[in-house]
Amino acid sequence: MNADFMRFIDRRLGVPTCLALSCIHGLRKIFSKPRFIKNPNKFLFIELSEMGSIMLAYSLFKKTKELFPDAEFYFLTFKENRKALDILDIIPEKNVMTISSNNFFSLLGTTISILWKLRRKKINVAVDMELFGRFTAILSYLSRAKNRVGYFRYHNEGLYRGNFLTHKVAYNPHLHMAHNLLSLIYAVSSSSEDVPLSKTQVLEKDIFVPKRRIADNARKMLLRKMEDENENITKAKKIILLNPNASDIVPLRRWPLENYTELAKLLLKHEGICIIITGVESERKDVDIICDAVSHERCINFAGKTTFFELIDLYNIADVLITNDSGPVHFSSLTDIKTFAFFGPETPKLYGPLGKNCRVFYSNYACSPCVSAFNHRKSPCNDNKCLKAISVMEVYNEVKQILA
Repeated sequence: MNADFMRFIDRRLGVPTCLALSCIHGLRKIFSKPRFIKNPNKFLFIELSEMGSIMLAYSLFKKTKELFPDAEFYFLTFKENRKALDILDIIPEKNVMTISSNNFFSLLGTTISILWKLRRKKINVAVDMELFGRFTAILSYLSRAKNRVGYFRYHNEGLYRGNFLTHKVAYNPHLHMAHNLLSLIYAVSSSSEDVPLSKTQVLEKDIFVPKRRIADNARKMLLRKMEDENENITKAKKIILLNPNASDIVPLRRWPLENYTELAKLLLKHEGICIIITGVESERKDVDIICDAVSHERCINFAGKTTFFELIDLYNIADVLITNDSGPVHFSSLTDIKTFAFFGPETPKLYGPLGKNCRVFYSNYACSPCVSAFNHRKSPCNDNKCLKAISVMEVYNEVKQILA
């Protein structure tokens, strides 16, 4: 399903469902007041939409393990995003549950199946990591978790998602998402008298960035695969990766293809530079446009040629990554690659990479950021001038310092 249709479902079906569940919850509170579980032993984390957000949640998982060392973790996400959980290797594979988003009927069918499984697990705490999505709020309630943690709008004009959370956390739009996510787990151990949650310091020392190193055999296999694609890779002094794509959820995040083309031509003037353009198979058309325009033997179209794990390994082999604001910004922080990222419709203050090896380009337009939790990440923008304002020469002058 495309992003707009999912937003439509979330609004048209989500709002009345959240209202109905709020009424049921209100009636149940008359007869039995919800209680905070002191020592929960089963946690369900829910994050459906983006792989990058799952990467930012690593500190949340680490802190939960620290606070509740004997607890068992479960995770619910869309099928296409589960690979991010495999990379983090912090939640047992058997405890990762997925919902299919191919079409409405597969969404409905897999959701019913998952809810049946979750109810049998007897989850203590459901942690809704989505900002203001109604679907995840509904899932947390229907999972039968006694305690439900999530973001609540209080007096703000945020998206309505019912009133059935037991732990209502105030979303702070001035804090990086990694810090916002940490506040969810602090809410679990907070006093029921605290309003709003979480009244806890979120410190920089609690933010962790995991690292994934490439094994020698994996390096050899990937280099051989790259050589089979283009033998010039063996002569490369430095490898530069380009990621000209971005999620269809916010297509405005794409730096223009012609800019990538012009930048590639400038970089290839340096002796020994090899450029590899990455992406999934569905993004190959855009990559073809760049490669055809560049028309150089050291420019390689690698879209659709790697598995997810191979892509992370490629970041370990390459020297530079130039990317839009998308999943690779956060995946690259798992390695030591030097990353250059373009932000515009979203702000790096909230979603910037956590690693220290990244240079962010951001033009500070008055209308930016135009997508947020409060508009369901749907912008009226018809021309992303905030990204077009980032010139090719500005980027080139930064990158060439790495090549010196």
